[in-house]
Amino acid sequence: MANYDVIVIGSGPGGYVAAIRCAQLGLKTACVEGRETLGGTCLNVGCIPSKALLHASHQLHEAEHNFAKMGLKGKSPSVDWKQMLSYKDDVIGQNTKGIEFLFKKNKIDWLKGWGSIPEKGKVKVGDEVHEAKNIIIATGSEASSLPGVEVDEKTVVTSTGALDLPKIPKKMVVIGAGVIGLELGSVYTRLGTEVTVVEFLDHVTPGMDSEVQKQFQRLLRKQGLDFIMGAAVQSVETLKTKAKVNYKLRKDDSEHTLDADVVLVATGRKSYTDGLGLDALGVKLSDRGQIVIDEGWHTSVEGIYAIGDAVAGPMLAHKAEDEGMAAAEVIAGKHGHVNYDVIPSVIYTHPEVAAVGKTEGQLKEAGRAYKVGKFSFMGNGRAKANFAGDGFVKLLADKETDRVLGAHIIGPAAGELIHEICVAMEFGAAAEDIALTCHAHPTYSEAVREAALACGDGPIHS
Repeated sequence: MANYDVIVIGSGPGGYVAAIRCAQLGLKTACVEGRETLGGTCLNVGCIPSKALLHASHQLHEAEHNFAKMGLKGKSPSVDWKQMLSYKDDVIGQNTKGIEFLFKKNKIDWLKGWGSIPEKGKVKVGDEVHEAKNIIIATGSEASSLPGVEVDEKTVVTSTGALDLPKIPKKMVVIGAGVIGLELGSVYTRLGTEVTVVEFLDHVTPGMDSEVQKQFQRLLRKQGLDFIMGAAVQSVETLKTKAKVNYKLRKDDSEHTLDADVVLVATGRKSYTDGLGLDALGVKLSDRGQIVIDEGWHTSVEGIYAIGDAVAGPMLAHKAEDEGMAAAEVIAGKHGHVNYDVIPSVIYTHPEVAAVGKTEGQLKEAGRAYKVGKFSFMGNGRAKANFAGDGFVKLLADKETDRVLGAHIIGPAAGELIHEICVAMEFGAAAEDIALTCHAHPTYSEAVREAALACGDGPIHS
């Protein structure tokens, strides 16, 4: 048995960052992880491997569609799926080993096994019980399914199975038009799979700007994804070599069936707190099974904190990281801070989609007077040169003060461009501040400046 200042349960982006920050602040720290490798869902079976496959399949798309236009002639590359998966696994390995190195560097003990909290101030891992003045729960989330849909990770898969299929399927049905479904749907479409996305709502990516939703779906259709909107999946039947997806159209209750080699269930995620012993401890949970916390990330039990997907808020790795650092600082007697109004979200398709702050719908609902500055990437020289003219930047600013309230980008490098807006919002900047800042030419970022100019006297290149 060992005594610690802090034990973190879970080594995902929230957990490992919390552990490192605790150690940096002089606290004796351990991190509990039952996987063979550190990094949680994100690094092992989530954000990192999916980005590797998105990158590889995008290179294939470029070779097939754009190389010849640039005078790069020759046969399009063939796909060695085994090698592509090996590349993906290598990327995972580099990242997980990197965290292991950081743990050693910061003298953090890795307690290998699954953790539970038998009583306040104690964490049990296997047969050993460790004492801790503070405990941070960072157990993340798991894929959620639908009634009548049984996941086997072979024919009916979550994102975990979809990242490691033995072969590229001919037909795939994706249930859910959220981030995970559209990213992985894009990967397999580029690899030649016939992908159909079945979505309960009438639009993709719930919660996103409505204008972005429409253009995004249109561009994905153009790339080969098929969509069945307003459809409620009733069941999935697994046969010997394929599956049948049964659904009803909401508009007329008509029943339909789709055949597929693989069905990807991408209907969101739910907090994972099983086996921790929270009920016996008296840790309060919400109706949705999330751990209830106060503004300092404390749970209802003294000395126990919770962060990331285990608590309310967007299930994003960077949100968990911010909370991990903030909780560590609170434990160390400092002032932890997370600005929940400035948390960007990104979809890593091509084009990318990124957003931060308020949508037009939210501003209208709140009755807030605002103005819109918009600029199309068709007017951006760099984007045109790179066959990336689809999409736009939309900036929302307060009508009276010009303060930036939000931004929505669909286009090249949207996930990088959004951070200029994040910094601006963090400093309370006006759209004019962005418009008056010199941007290098030719860059994609000029589109952000043009959108800011559009909030004033108007853009130059539109």
